[in-house]
Amino acid sequence: MSYSKEVIEKFYGVASASVADAVDQVVGKTGYMDFEIKPRINDRKVVGPAVTVKEVFTEEKLPPVHALEAIDESPEGSVVVIGLEGSDRNVAVWGGLMTAGAYVNNLAGAILDAGVRDVTEIKRDYGFPVYSRSISPGTTVGRYKTEALNVPVECGGITVHPGDLIVADLDGVVVVPKAHVEEVLEKAIEIEVREAEQTKLIKSAKSLRAGIEQYNRI
Repeated sequence: MSYSKEVIEKFYGVASASVADAVDQVVGKTGYMDFEIKPRINDRKVVGPAVTVKEVFTEEKLPPVHALEAIDESPEGSVVVIGLEGSDRNVAVWGGLMTAGAYVNNLAGAILDAGVRDVTEIKRDYGFPVYSRSISPGTTVGRYKTEALNVPVECGGITVHPGDLIVADLDGVVVVPKAHVEEVLEKAIEIEVREAEQTKLIKSAKSLRAGIEQYNRI
């Protein structure tokens, strides 16, 4: 799944909060991940179609095959989303080597329902945006294995399908279902315009109440 450059640029221009509100209104269900999924490297915004990787518990010592495929074979601008089936999320499903691959392949970012490691290296050498549940030195080898690529995965309490649009910034991570991307974008822009007008009114009237009463929104 790919989106036009214009659509991606427009999503970069709106806040994740506006996108979350738009998903609420258009899709009728929550689209934002839980608060523990946050930026761990820098404050760079991430917008792009999801490439999903499913990890499951194992005691075998296996390399993360599907994650490596996702990094090497996904189109530029993709966002790697890794979901885990298992209770132990205090492991790193992403590190320096995977970042190097994502960086040279021009991927947009990574969203992880577990940890990231090699944080100093990633910050210093790549500045690649990673949003994760934690930072952990622990490897998945002998704990988890990658089971599938581009299947629905659970990440941050939200089901992410391949091709869903990921919008992430300092406020959090929002998943826009691929069937609703255009409509959500239109609604998010509308929300931003209305909020700018509301802010202007609050400043000119020197009253929060005046802005709330006219726009019925806070």
